[in-house]
Amino acid sequence: MKKEKTMHELVKEFPGKSYRELEKYRDADRQEEADRIPLTESQKKQEELEPIQKGVCVTGALRKDREGSDWYPDGITFQEKYEKERKLRQEAEGELSILKGIETNRVKEAQAKCNQLQDELDRVKRDNNDLFNRVANALEVNESHQKLNGKLQERLTELEEENKKMHKHLDQQIENARKSGM
Repeated sequence: MKKEKTMHELVKEFPGKSYRELEKYRDADRQEEADRIPLTESQKKQEELEPIQKGVCVTGALRKDREGSDWYPDGITFQEKYEKERKLRQEAEGELSILKGIETNRVKEAQAKCNQLQDELDRVKRDNNDLFNRVANALEVNESHQKLNGKLQERLTELEEENKKMHKHLDQQIENARKSGM
């Protein structure tokens, strides 16, 4: 049994097709898969009794039969035919109920997966926001450090110049003291 492609996978595979065309393609795959599923017992019994032609309204045909005689051409009375139809209808309703239960479970599983993914997305968004705030704080600290470093650099330059001036002044005083004989 092949895995049914998601709409996203179909869009990737056929980028030029519209959503409606992709829906038709996916429905065709589903119909092909449905045709491969063997008939159930009730469907086989229905086929044996009276194949239903496409486009024929079953209830309308039954109404027409009631207006006529109590016997069908094959010798079965209307009541017998009604009972067989009722049994087949009950079997079909039972199968439908089972299929609805299966589909309900699939929907619940999909909803649980969706909730799980939403929770994961919310967590990732929170983490992303926290990281963004941390980066913003780090940039702010970096900027203040750069300003402080600039001020310290200016002060260092001033002190170096002052030191040179003092050094020249002391050298001058020593020179003058040596010349005066000290």
